[in-house]
Amino acid sequence: MKAVVQRVSTARVRVRGDVVSEIGAGLCILVGVGRDDAGSEAERLAGKIARLRIFDDEGGRFDRSLLDAGGDALVVSQFTLLAEHQKGTRPDFSRAAPPEVAEPLYEAFCEALRALGVSVQTGVFGARMEVELVNDGPVTIVLDV
Repeated sequence: MKAVVQRVSTARVRVRGDVVSEIGAGLCILVGVGRDDAGSEAERLAGKIARLRIFDDEGGRFDRSLLDAGGDALVVSQFTLLAEHQKGTRPDFSRAAPPEVAEPLYEAFCEALRALGVSVQTGVFGARMEVELVNDGPVTIVLDV
């Protein structure tokens, strides 16, 4: 699994022009599921992200996690994170899991975050979405498990 984690002051997802999810301060998490991923990766990635210390403490240093800050998470499935691009100019998405494999692992990731105490909003799996966000910092971290 691969994730792009962005610290945000606000984020929302629209599908066909309608807002389907929205959060205030927290993390916007784009998640890509690979062909060989399993539930253990979903849980490990959720734990890593929930505990990732990228929120400011009183001194302005990165020393607080999403759990410490009490922020929300907006989780969006994004298979394009698994693109291979070493040859040519057309990305190859063959490393991405097919939808019937990816969706349960995406859901397992969201549930693992919730089990840790994170308030989670989601995009619509498989839909064409518009993701709007205000990146706070900006802070963007890429994680692989």
